[in-house]
Amino acid sequence: MAAVVKIRVSPKVMGRLRLASQGLLGPGFDGVPEAVRAMTAMQAQDLQSALWAVGVRVPGAGLSDVRRALNDGSVVRSWPMRGTLHLLAPEDLRWILNITTARMIQGTAGRHRQLEITGSDVEACRETALGLVDGGRAATREELFAAFEAAGQATKAQRGVHLLWMLCQSASLVHGPLDGNQQKFVAFDRWITSSRDLGREEGIAELLLRYLRGHGPATLRDFAWWSSIPLTEGRAALPAVSGQLVELEFGGTSYWLSPETAALLDDGVPGQRTVLALPGFDEFVLGYTDRSIVLPPEHAQKIVPGGNGVFKKAIVAGGEVTGTWVRQGSGRTAAVVPVPFDDTKPLGQAALAGFHRAAERYERFLAS
Repeated sequence: MAAVVKIRVSPKVMGRLRLASQGLLGPGFDGVPEAVRAMTAMQAQDLQSALWAVGVRVPGAGLSDVRRALNDGSVVRSWPMRGTLHLLAPEDLRWILNITTARMIQGTAGRHRQLEITGSDVEACRETALGLVDGGRAATREELFAAFEAAGQATKAQRGVHLLWMLCQSASLVHGPLDGNQQKFVAFDRWITSSRDLGREEGIAELLLRYLRGHGPATLRDFAWWSSIPLTEGRAALPAVSGQLVELEFGGTSYWLSPETAALLDDGVPGQRTVLALPGFDEFVLGYTDRSIVLPPEHAQKIVPGGNGVFKKAIVAGGEVTGTWVRQGSGRTAAVVPVPFDDTKPLGQAALAGFHRAAERYERFLAS
């Protein structure tokens, strides 16, 4: 049975607990694969943001370390949930797809009818694609699209993207080594040689436990949104894992987190003066259906302008999102500039010093 914590906590304390769960407060993670595995799945629609999202969680990591992990397959990138790209540990991708794929394909059925994509079209493209990457070869998206066209499969008007997505959903293809700032595609079974085998109920319980450990304090509704798994199935899975978690009541709602993170409450959660420069689309902001704990609702539009799904880079101070930031210029003239939510209230001296340290860490990451 899960322990229940009933002490009064503030939103900023909740935010700092999330920072700790995500490796953003404290010692961080030991390496790039370890960070991705601990987070289970990290939003990676924007590759450059995803590289820093990993790097900021691994003390001393450089851009080359994260790129190396993608190139050697110790971290993989695919569409495991919500129809968007994520970074995952290679052994986790297949069993997560087994849980989420059917629902995602069902959600795209109408669009596929518009694009005139049938099961036989997907099979034809599968045969073409696997022939192109046979023998351990890798192919760019453009090369795959050209091969599809040669096989009589149109790729314009997003049809090619949806065909490629279907091949990744069925574990035929997966993103492989980097080609500049893009990734080539490879045969799934050749790139990922070892996969865990979990049934649906066991897999949902595993995914729930790992999400709550890596993102907590979080709710079952947060998990349902993040994973695309129906809330009813999340609720059904909770008893199997609740004994490995701590329940924290906040605002009349049950939040769940790891015992290790909950233990920080005993002596006061650290990080009141911690300032971070997080990438756009970072899990700290994006990874919850209710972001109001760390992102004041009146400023949400400044992180996601117009609610368009594009998340800006975020300044996080003491567990709360307080602004955005931009990198201006290049080379020696490059500068990381803070943009506070309220331009009439610039960062205080201590917060500004903290931001400059965070910016310097980002520059070191890019250079190494």
